[in-house]
Amino acid sequence: MVIHLYKTSTPGTHNGAVDSQVKSNPRNNLIYRQHRCGKGRNGKGIITARHRGEDHKRLCRKINFRRNEKDIYGRIVTIEYNPTYICFIHYGDGEKRYILHPRGAIIGDTIVSVSSYKKWEMPYL
Repeated sequence: MVIHLYKTSTPGTHNGAVDSQVKSNPRNNLIYRQHRCGKGRNGKGIITARHRGEDHKRLCRKINFRRNEKDIYGRIVTIEYNPTYICFIHYGDGEKRYILHPRGAIIGDTIVSVSSYKKWEMPYL
């Protein structure tokens, strides 16, 4: 993991650092546009509040919260920040997904989602 330090040019950039592994472009099939409200229009579509034009398109990443890829190994390709850390995973069956970043995981680590477990079988960490 490489950390780049800012060159101090203003008081706001003193002791600033950025992690280089979080810079990545999102995959096109794993993002979606977050629809905004009616932009000043009523139910008929007529503008009722003036000066409410188009906003900047906001794109969100689809995150796999369920982790339903069971007993298939995946490799962490990138770690991104959106507005929390997420990992881009290449699974063994060719599927690619985003998941939340497991603490301590780095690029190149292999992860696996366990198929089924019982509470009393899991070791205490």
